[in-house]
Amino acid sequence: MEIFGSTFDDSVFEESRAKPTVVALSSYNAKFCEAEWFWESIDTEDILEKQKIFKFRADMAYRRKNFQEALNAYTTCLSYIPDGNLTIRRDIMEGMARCCCHLGKRVEALEITETLKNEASNTCHLTGLLHLTANVHERFGDLRSQVTCLQQLCSLHPYHQWHWMKLAQSYLHLLQSLSSPSGSSPLQRGDDSQTEEQLKEERDGVWLKACMCFVRARLVLRALKGQQSSFVLQNSERALQKADEALRCLEPKDTTLQLVSEVMSEDVIPERMREDNQDGESLAGLSLKDFEDRWWNRLVQTGVLKKDGPKLPSVKPN
Repeated sequence: MEIFGSTFDDSVFEESRAKPTVVALSSYNAKFCEAEWFWESIDTEDILEKQKIFKFRADMAYRRKNFQEALNAYTTCLSYIPDGNLTIRRDIMEGMARCCCHLGKRVEALEITETLKNEASNTCHLTGLLHLTANVHERFGDLRSQVTCLQQLCSLHPYHQWHWMKLAQSYLHLLQSLSSPSGSSPLQRGDDSQTEEQLKEERDGVWLKACMCFVRARLVLRALKGQQSSFVLQNSERALQKADEALRCLEPKDTTLQLVSEVMSEDVIPERMREDNQDGESLAGLSLKDFEDRWWNRLVQTGVLKKDGPKLPSVKPN
C-alpha cells in the first residue's frame, strides 16, 4: 500500500526557475489643491472638471446663503451633466429647488420637483423627493399640499415615527388656521349655512386626523424604544412628551383614544415592522387613497366623530 503523497513528482515542490516579469510602475504625484481652488478662473476644456468646479461653487455659495449665486452655479453645472448621470443630476436639481425656495420662486421650485417626480424610480428617490416637496410647500405656507406630501411619506414608510410626528403637527397647524377668524380655508365664511356646515365638517376631520397621527406616532415611538439608547432614546422620549401634550391640547375623550389606538395599532407588530420593505414602489402607486383606505376610512367607520366632537387647540404646537 502506498503512503498518501508518496507518488507526487518531486518537480511539484521545486521552485520555479522562471522569474516573474517585473512591471515598472509609473510614478504618481498626488494633486494638491489650494483652499477654495474652484473659485479660480477656468482654464480647462474637460467637461467633468467643469462640472466639479461649478458644483463646488454652488455648494459653497449656498452654505454662505448667497442663494442667487448658488442657483446660477447649479444651473451652469446642470448643463455639463450627461442625461444618463441621474444621480448627480438629481442632486443638482434638488439644490436648485432649495435655492428657489429661499429666493421666493415658488413656481420654479415646484417645476423642478415635478421633473424629479417623473424621473424617480425607487423608494430612496421618492423619499427624498417627497421631503423636498413638503419643504417647498411649508416654505410658502401651503399647509394642505404639505399634508398631502407627508401622507404619501407615511404611506411609503408606515413605521417612520418622525413622518407621523411631522404630519400630526401639520394637521394641528391646519386646524388652528381653520379655527382662526382669518383662517386660510377655501370655504368663505358668511350667511350661507351650508358653507358653515362644510367648514365645521372640515375642522372635525382635521381634528380627528391630528389625533390619529399623534396616536400613531406615539405607538411607533413606544414600539421602537426598546431598541434605542443614548441620544436616540432621548429624542424619542422628548417626542413622546410632545405627542402627549398635543393630545391633551386636542382633548379627545377616553373612548376616542381607545378607538383610535385600536385602529392605528393593528399593524404595529415588531415582526412586521422589521420586515417592512417597499423598495421598487413608484410614485404613481402612492396617492391619498392609500392613506385614506389604510387608516382614515377604517377609523371613520367606527363612528368616532359622532361620539366625540372636536376640541379646538388652546396652545400652539412646538
